Amino acid sequence: MSRLHTLVLLSIASGSFVFGSLTSPLDIGTRLEPMIDGYLIETLTHTDLKLAEPRPTGAAIKFDNPWDAVPTGAATILEDNGLYRLYYVGLPLDYKSEAVESNVCYAESKDGITWVKPELGLVEFRGSKKNNILLLGDVEDRFTGNFSPFIDNRPGVPANERYKAVGGVWPKGIFVLTSSDGIRWRKFHDTAVFTRGAFDSQNVAFWSELEKCYVLYFRVFTGSDHSTLKKWKADGYRTISRTTSQDLINWSEPYRMSFGPTPIEHLYENRTHPYKRAPHIYLSYPMRFVPGRRFLSDERLAELKVLPSYLAISGDTHNIPNEVSDTVLMTSRGGTRYDRTFMEAFIRPGSDEANWVSRNGIAAIGTLQTGPTEMSIFVGQHYVQPTAYLGRFTLRLDGFASVNAPYAGGEMLTKPILVTGKELIMNCSTSAPGSIRVEIQTPEGDPVPGFTLLESEEMVGDSIEYVVKWKLGADLSRLARKVVRFRFVMKDADLYALRFRQ
Repeated sequence: MSRLHTLVLLSIASGSFVFGSLTSPLDIGTRLEPMIDGYLIETLTHTDLKLAEPRPTGAAIKFDNPWDAVPTGAATILEDNGLYRLYYVGLPLDYKSEAVESNVCYAESKDGITWVKPELGLVEFRGSKKNNILLLGDVEDRFTGNFSPFIDNRPGVPANERYKAVGGVWPKGIFVLTSSDGIRWRKFHDTAVFTRGAFDSQNVAFWSELEKCYVLYFRVFTGSDHSTLKKWKADGYRTISRTTSQDLINWSEPYRMSFGPTPIEHLYENRTHPYKRAPHIYLSYPMRFVPGRRFLSDERLAELKVLPSYLAISGDTHNIPNEVSDTVLMTSRGGTRYDRTFMEAFIRPGSDEANWVSRNGIAAIGTLQTGPTEMSIFVGQHYVQPTAYLGRFTLRLDGFASVNAPYAGGEMLTKPILVTGKELIMNCSTSAPGSIRVEIQTPEGDPVPGFTLLESEEMVGDSIEYVVKWKLGADLSRLARKVVRFRFVMKDADLYALRFRQ
């Protein structure tokens, strides 16, 4: 549970925190607003924003073929008209050095739970095309090692260019590829389109409906200047920069992302992507790398059979790389700032010692709805070991975090909000003795007759879409286009998301 130290809260009383009002009211239309940051919140009194704990369900897919036995961590899942497509990058088990470029492989699923690796017959690997390889390792331009696809939702995109991907490393830079079917890929532009970064991770691009442009999030180091093609080195912290484009060829001046008043950390693999159910919010699941820390002995790591080729690349054949890492959650609402409301780990390595090796916990890009009340994220497990797999973790739908009230009770008061629907919908849950009641107030804090706390219908139970009601019903029509605040009085309860419904 976080006390929101990263949001620069102002304490006004014991257990009460202010996020600060806006000069104009929030107009959220009918969009979903998960309680993932302080966007809606004016004050929390004896309540807190609580980070969810994803539940592991086991292996979604194992990396057990000769051509993909060493996953690099570059993995993307796209939801495509009822089909889930997984693109991932792997190396042969017997690879010897970084000079061997990775293969782009493919798997698919109809439900996001059960995955198959189809025999594509596209690429010959050691005398056979019976494999799921899309692209054999490219040793010239090296765009396969961090291949990062997306479905191009820009209005007017030709059907034969519906699928795009970015990939590439320093010094040549980022290349763009395109495909008509998501299987057969070709270069979108003959040369690299962007060169001003380190790029030594999976860089991410997509069309932003929120910002009406393409965005590219890519790896840089805090201590290195990547503005020219001069030799760079890994100085400082691994971090993230961003650039934008209207055509995927010409890109804006890049800006390093900021994280608010939070400690600087090494962030691998930014994984930034719009949340499908609320595309104005970008989710990010970086792997947080903590150099110089260890949990397991060299002997135990050797027993886990960390790959010898990985040791050679790491430059130390005597001591097994022993840094630790985990998976964190960040969000953005566009622009050059990430919100790090939660500094705590989103997914810990846990009790499985095989997840306490260097650079474990790299998430796939993508968040899937895998049931009426469930969503899934996918995270690499057992990194650089023979047992490597992509694990599936589940969460309550829209339940990345919640406003949480203890048994003793507490409150949340929203910022001024424009009423833009006939009903207020909550994603919420309570314990058996718990409850949630809602009062509507004027911007000045006066209860609105007919919508007072005494007139509020008590919510008890668990619902993804609960319609808030008062004695006179749920209809907010007489408040249409009025500016109000919502006061939530809660006991042993969680509020995960809000929205208006027409």
